[in-house]
Amino acid sequence: MVSAIGQETAETHYVDADGVRYAYRRLGPKGGIPLVFCHRFRGTMDDWDPAVVNGFAREREVILFDNAGVGNSTGTIPASIGAMAAHVVRFIGALGLKEVDLLGFSMGGHIGQAVILGWPHLIRRLILAGTYPGGGDGIILAGPEVRPVAGRPVLGLEEYLFLFFSPSEESQKAGRAYWERLKTRKEPIEPPVSAEGVQAQAAALAGWAQGIDAALPRLAEIRQPVLVANGHNDIMVPTINSFTMAQKIKRAQLIIYPDSGHGFLFQYPQLFVNHALEFLR
Repeated sequence: MVSAIGQETAETHYVDADGVRYAYRRLGPKGGIPLVFCHRFRGTMDDWDPAVVNGFAREREVILFDNAGVGNSTGTIPASIGAMAAHVVRFIGALGLKEVDLLGFSMGGHIGQAVILGWPHLIRRLILAGTYPGGGDGIILAGPEVRPVAGRPVLGLEEYLFLFFSPSEESQKAGRAYWERLKTRKEPIEPPVSAEGVQAQAAALAGWAQGIDAALPRLAEIRQPVLVANGHNDIMVPTINSFTMAQKIKRAQLIIYPDSGHGFLFQYPQLFVNHALEFLR
C-alpha cells in the first residue's frame, strides 16, 4: 500500500555511522529497491520539489537525506566530491541497504558518478540530472555570469529564476510555481548550509572542475544503465556536457527538456518523473 505521506509532511529520521548522524526521510511503498536522492550545491532535503518527490513516491520508495554537515545532519562538509561520495556509501550502509537506485542532481550527480565508480555493487541504475563528469578535454564550464549569483549569501526567488530557469515567460512562470511548492513543507524547516559549509562545497566543485576525483576519464567503466537528463540551455552546467556523458557511458540514455535550464526537473516535474520511472522499471 502506498503511503499518503508526502514531502510536505514526511518525518525526519536519523541514523548514525562513523560518528556522523545523518538526517533522512523515507516515503513511498516499502519493498523493492529504493531510490536515493543526492542533492545540489547548498541544497537540503527541504529544497527537493514536492512534485518530484511525491511523483516518484507514488510508485517507488524514496529516500531523501542530508549529507554530512548539511541541514540536520552532523559532521563536517568535506571539500572533495570523493569524500562526499564516501559519506553517501556510509549512509546507505547504515540503513542496511545492499543495492539502491540513485538520482543525483547537479553536485549530487557528481557524487553519484563517484559512488557508481567507487562502489559499483551498490548502484543498480543511476539518474544524472543537470550534472557533468568533471573537468577535462571537451568539457564546457559555466560562464562568468553564474558564480556571482550562485555565491550570494542568500538565494531568493530572483536568483533561482536566473540560475535554474530559462528567460522565457513560460519557464519563469514554472520557476515561480516551484518556489511556491517549496513553501508547502509543514514540518520544521531545516537550517541552510552554513557559510563555512558553502565554502567547502565550493572547494569540492572547484576541484571537480579541475579534474580532481573527476569521472570523465572513467565513464566507459560504468556498466549499469544510466539516464542523463538536462534542460535545453543549462547555464550552470552547460547542456553540451550531458551529450558528452551520454556518448561515453555505454548504457546511457539522454533526454533534453525544451525551453528549460538547470531546474528542468522542477519545470517539468510530472514529465521528468514519468520518464525516470520508465527508465527505472
